[in-house]
Amino acid sequence: MNKYTLRRYLLFFVSLFINAFGIVFITKALLGTSPITSVTYVLSLCTPFTMGQWTIILNLLFLLFELPFMTREYFKEAKRMYFLQIPITLFFGFSIDLSMGILSWLNPGHYAMQLASLAVGCVILAAGIALEVKANIALVAGEFFVGAISRRIGKEFGFVKLGFDITLVVLACALSLAFMGTIDGVREGTVIAAIVVGPIVHFISPAYKILDSWISPKTGASDAVTQSMADGGRRVVVTVAREYGSGGRQLGQLIAKRLGVKCYDKEIIELAARKSGLTKRYVSANEQSVSPLWIKNLLLQNYESSLEHSLSSKDALFVAECHVIRDIAAKGSCVIVGRCADYVLDDFPGVVRVFCYSDTDNEVRRCVEKYGVPQDKAADEVRRINRAREAHYEYYTGRKWRDVHNYDLVVNTASMSIGTACSLVEALAKR
Repeated sequence: MNKYTLRRYLLFFVSLFINAFGIVFITKALLGTSPITSVTYVLSLCTPFTMGQWTIILNLLFLLFELPFMTREYFKEAKRMYFLQIPITLFFGFSIDLSMGILSWLNPGHYAMQLASLAVGCVILAAGIALEVKANIALVAGEFFVGAISRRIGKEFGFVKLGFDITLVVLACALSLAFMGTIDGVREGTVIAAIVVGPIVHFISPAYKILDSWISPKTGASDAVTQSMADGGRRVVVTVAREYGSGGRQLGQLIAKRLGVKCYDKEIIELAARKSGLTKRYVSANEQSVSPLWIKNLLLQNYESSLEHSLSSKDALFVAECHVIRDIAAKGSCVIVGRCADYVLDDFPGVVRVFCYSDTDNEVRRCVEKYGVPQDKAADEVRRINRAREAHYEYYTGRKWRDVHNYDLVVNTASMSIGTACSLVEALAKR
């Protein structure tokens, strides 16, 4: 085990303590606890055992319940992760009880103070989860249990996780009614924590980039490219973002032909399918789509694990395409059409970022003549696909798709031919 792995383990266990501290802070706000600890908190109220002790007991039970859902092959593959849950569970339970002692003074009386305490707890929990994602070492027992179930029954992690959390909350309510005659431990704070922690994680996560050099050796693809160029190699990657019907694909192909390099467009679909394990049909149908149900995305996002273990197949697909694009760019000069490549290769040297657009009339005409779209449906098809591309780009990059500041060159194929646009890109690329 090298020093970088040891540092990741250290960060992971620090994140577990921060998570425990945040959960206890939320619990001490007296507006309910987080869904994952709702059962253990209720049991601690009506039995001699503490919340931390019940956390250990319940998570060890999860460890046993996982076995029927694991095939022999899967168990061999995940054996290290499986047994690692034992020390993780013990440390997490101990951290909850230690945090309870540290925060014994926190007893907010007024509702406003309870809401303030809840908000602070959510921020602390989000900070811990973001650090856990950065460490990217292991999953806590509950998450591993859900992963085993989703893999065995063939359902998306997100829906299984949502059902798992709802089951825990319902069970906590039932236990509270059975033992105390009232619902205690599950309140509005439980719902608020479930909804707001995730977005806070996304907001906090970029700050942890300062840890990158401490937990990972500097052997990234962009470093290899930089070294290759320093050694005298000439390498250029052209990314072409394009409006539908603007001729961006044709432009990319012509640029590649003139530069004598390969153009990657639909080839990325097959490569991403291999990388992600998804079917080519799914990749082709979903690579530029984002669910309009934003609340579903909030509830189903797996904030307790890295994006590679995402609840959503669309997220997994985006990550797979990112890896494919970076691998392609690291190997040599090429042209890449679409797929947020300008953003994905943001840290790569020698990249020329192009945006290709046109006016609506020209885009409609090209759709009819080049793509065979019926005349009466072409305008709607242009608007639909461009809205989908814009939403997909902005959802995953946080940038505006049509913002000229994201690109080195913006070409309007309504005012110039594809050949002229290609000459401009070629001149820039050769410089």
